[in-house]
Amino acid sequence: MEYNDVAKNKNRFTITAALPYTNGPIHIGHLAGVYVPADIFARYLRIQGKDVAFIGGSDEHGVAISMKAKKEGVSPQQIIDKYHHIIKNSFQEFGISFDNYSRTSNEIHHKTASEFFKKLYEDGKFIEEETEQLYDQEAEQFLADRFVTGTCPKCQFEAAYGDQCENCGSSLNATDLINPKSTITGSKPVLKKTKHWFLPLDQYERFLREWVIKGHQKDWKPNVYGQVKSWIDEGLKPRAVTRDLDWGIPVPVPGAEGKVLYVWFDAPIGYISSTKEWAKSQGKDWEPYWKDSRLIHFIGKDNIVFHCIIFPSMLQAHGDYILPENVPANEFLNLEGQKLSTSKNWAVWLHEYLEEFPDQQDVLRYTLTANAPQTKDNDFTWKDFQAKNNNELVAIFGNFVNRVTVLTHKYYNGNVPEAGELTDRDLQTLEELKSYPGLISNLIEKYRFREAAAELIAVGRLGNKYLAEEEPWKVVKQDPQRVKSIMYVALQIATALAVLSEPFLPFTSKKLKGILAFDNLQTLPTWEQIKNQTELIQSGHTIGQSVLLFSKIEDEQVQKQLDKLEATKKKNQEENLANNAAVEPQKDIIEFDDFTKLDIRTGTILEAHKMPKADKLLVLKVDTGIDVRTIVSGIAKDFKTEEIIGKQVTVLVNLAPRKLRGVLSEGMILMTNNRSGKIVFINPDEQEVSNGTAIR
Repeated sequence: MEYNDVAKNKNRFTITAALPYTNGPIHIGHLAGVYVPADIFARYLRIQGKDVAFIGGSDEHGVAISMKAKKEGVSPQQIIDKYHHIIKNSFQEFGISFDNYSRTSNEIHHKTASEFFKKLYEDGKFIEEETEQLYDQEAEQFLADRFVTGTCPKCQFEAAYGDQCENCGSSLNATDLINPKSTITGSKPVLKKTKHWFLPLDQYERFLREWVIKGHQKDWKPNVYGQVKSWIDEGLKPRAVTRDLDWGIPVPVPGAEGKVLYVWFDAPIGYISSTKEWAKSQGKDWEPYWKDSRLIHFIGKDNIVFHCIIFPSMLQAHGDYILPENVPANEFLNLEGQKLSTSKNWAVWLHEYLEEFPDQQDVLRYTLTANAPQTKDNDFTWKDFQAKNNNELVAIFGNFVNRVTVLTHKYYNGNVPEAGELTDRDLQTLEELKSYPGLISNLIEKYRFREAAAELIAVGRLGNKYLAEEEPWKVVKQDPQRVKSIMYVALQIATALAVLSEPFLPFTSKKLKGILAFDNLQTLPTWEQIKNQTELIQSGHTIGQSVLLFSKIEDEQVQKQLDKLEATKKKNQEENLANNAAVEPQKDIIEFDDFTKLDIRTGTILEAHKMPKADKLLVLKVDTGIDVRTIVSGIAKDFKTEEIIGKQVTVLVNLAPRKLRGVLSEGMILMTNNRSGKIVFINPDEQEVSNGTAIR
């Protein structure tokens, strides 16, 4: 099967960063997962002289926006205008160097998404189908996925959304939920027929297996590859590309009145429309960036399925566009040991950080890079943030640069001295310095930004170690000529730091280039020159006065942030108690006779095997003490068959039998969830309870 995966122009890159929903500001989880690594990569490529289009924008359609608008009693337009500007300004102040940051409410996006849909429609790529969807009779509207909550059929989490369970990460359809409830009115929705268009993902399984499973086994991150393979192995199903909503891009075909493009369909097309917008503003042709370019998507793990299965299938169906070369998705970042939650305000918001830690963008950039959740979830703590700043940025990077610049002014009035004969130690240090650009490049190009940042700090360590061993402040009294060579070598290291730090610490790099007076250099040192030549800053060049690159973060600053989180935690606990959120309300009063009708007994599972063609169902043989009977239970996702054989369980034995996938099930195993949401068996706490013993 043919697919457009490899760009002929190896020096052109289209880099996309996931479009944030404009229903709230940006927090550190977004930064660590998507925007900081994407920016490091884009800045690095520009330094290497590559042709880069770093594309972003606000995702301004979909039910999340409608929900926020309803909650705040304003229009969706007011919501998107408010948060688009907060997000865009935060990115700019934080140094995320987008070439274009657009918004999906722009006319160019509506036009691009509509044309994309129409091409697939006219080419017969969609299935048109009338299906039953959840409908809120009180609100008189169909319910989009996020307007429905209920129990997840896979992990039994009781607050799953209609599109995804945030507890187990499973992608869902709203009709999959157990006990669904409308978030608009709180009522139980009904099923009602409506017409929609579907992308038949099952028809793209062969293409996806060839392209991802065979083609990217070695170069994609294992967490990304594994999730994609799991999805494909489970079997793909047609996915609706339209919704019954009044907020979004109208479906541009006859008979689609009152329907809009589903947000997951229109949002990734936003990368294309944003590229068009940028190219037009620059007088460029946008097409090469989507037809002959190396396309890289930076996303979080919750977007893997959309960027590795759905969007590529859309691009393949369209036929005109390149497929992504890589999708280096990160896992999630936790905060002080707890999962980040925007609804519970358990987050560090970027716009607040920029106010509370002015001119310290690079400290957060560095901490998030050093703790990047590259292949597994990681944790951000304020104590670690303080330690990364004080022990690494201040004590290593900043300390070295400060010592070099202060001594250069003290001994030589800021002039770079002319080196005498270099010792073996000098030459060894300069040779070691040459190794770092290649090391850092290799790691960045493999999307291992955490390790790359560690190598940058190692350059500072190299400089500190060299000065500590050579002790120019002592040697200057006995051998001032020798000190000239020492300071010459140290200034080469400082110059290398100014260049190598730019992708990671852009504000610091700019300051350091100012201190070293890069504007007055005859030739600007490059990444390649650090790798290949000894002299990066010439003798006789005059540098500027020392400026502290980093300042120490005090305990009081950290405690203030911890107190803020503690207040949030306390408020959430109070709200949980007030809402009795953790406990289901008591059901209607029943009579004793009603209870006695239930025949609940202990039993033991003797056999267990998976139901053919049913991912969720296990067929169990259970000794109830009365007999050995077959019970079908929806726990296949939670337990392996071998671990439950011999398990003593509690069984409702007089439940009316019913057929499930052709197998007669005679009873029900009683289950519940533990505190973490994991499904567990209800069983006796004593070991010697015989099968068939009644529960009273």
